Amino acid sequence: MPPSDSPDGRATYDRLPQIRADMTVRAPSVITARREAAGALAQIQMDTSLGLKLGLRCTLAKIGSICENPIQPHMKTRNTSHIASLPPFCINQNENTGRRWIRVLRNKTACFRDEGAKTFALLLLAITAPIATLAQRPAQARPAPDLANVPYGPHERNVLDLWKAKSDSPTPLVVFIHGGGFRGGSKEALSPALLRGCLENGISVMAVNYRLSPEVSFPAHYMDCARAIQFARWKAKEWNIDPKRVGATGGSAGAGTSLWLGFHDDLADARSDDPVLRQSTRLICMAVNGAQSTYDPRVIKEWIGGRAHEHPALEGFYGLKHDELDSPKAHRMYEAAAPITYLSKDDPPVIAFYAEPKGPLPSDAKPGQGIHHINFGLKLKERMDALGLKCAIRHRDDGASPDRESVEFFVRHFGLKSTRQPNQQ
Repeated sequence: MPPSDSPDGRATYDRLPQIRADMTVRAPSVITARREAAGALAQIQMDTSLGLKLGLRCTLAKIGSICENPIQPHMKTRNTSHIASLPPFCINQNENTGRRWIRVLRNKTACFRDEGAKTFALLLLAITAPIATLAQRPAQARPAPDLANVPYGPHERNVLDLWKAKSDSPTPLVVFIHGGGFRGGSKEALSPALLRGCLENGISVMAVNYRLSPEVSFPAHYMDCARAIQFARWKAKEWNIDPKRVGATGGSAGAGTSLWLGFHDDLADARSDDPVLRQSTRLICMAVNGAQSTYDPRVIKEWIGGRAHEHPALEGFYGLKHDELDSPKAHRMYEAAAPITYLSKDDPPVIAFYAEPKGPLPSDAKPGQGIHHINFGLKLKERMDALGLKCAIRHRDDGASPDRESVEFFVRHFGLKSTRQPNQQ
């Protein structure tokens, strides 16, 4: 599955002018790697401000596969239904947030099968034109890092990329931790817009890879990212970084890791023979996307409902067998892995962004559905408010702009003066 900086031709369906779009994918084969699955049915419905509904149904072998003609979208108004064909497209999914988007592969005039639908053809073109325009616009380029694949530990995935902000004095540092359910993903998922916004405001950026399940289990993922932060501090003078101004960002698993490190007591070991491990792991702020403030299935069931607590990544994250999931051993691990466990009055501020639908999960929710629900953020805010800590929760439905607002957040908490803001993709 592609990272958030997807290939040229990306068109995000939820950013089309005057169109509210929602997509559900039936069949777990689309989300997982089950090769025996015959395919999956993708359904997309777009509601326009004109009262027009456009529904697409097509069979996909998997996320990212191409859906060629004939595609039969059904256009419905209150009294009429027509069938049309659209350009070939594929549906991609962000490995960190689960967000899906439409990628149009080539432009083609929409045509109706019944010649008497000229008015509806114009309306359909009004809907597809923004998609075609976005599809023809090149994806925002990410500048090459100043340092690429620098080893910070012994494992092949213990590598990082660093972009240095131009400055004569030491710069703040934002550490990007990728998502992927602790079992996938990579540092290439770093948003180009967030990166550029930070660099233009004098903030250096570091993106890290870490070991994944099932090769490792809790707390190895966390500890790798902690070491990457310590490594950056150990290199602070060489890299022109201010070790006192380090923040973190990430989506999903990367968001949870950022919160865990931000709330946990300092993991520095002053007596270690390893000079890297003597460095601090503390952060001064975190801007996160789709964050889980707990990975305790018992708490997830209470806060989110449905079957979110059955997310398949959790067993691998903890390294537990199925019959151990409700054991005292597991309960201790659940509490130790939950970022919210470590909250105290001296913890740093947080801004958290969410995009999953608000409200209760549907009665037919699939295992893991809701794992990026805003309730994780709202419960975190309750606890932080009670401790007098700053916590802002933002949702896409309320006009949240994660890249822009994250840059503003870092600029503010690093004590900088804002210069430029990133363009949103």
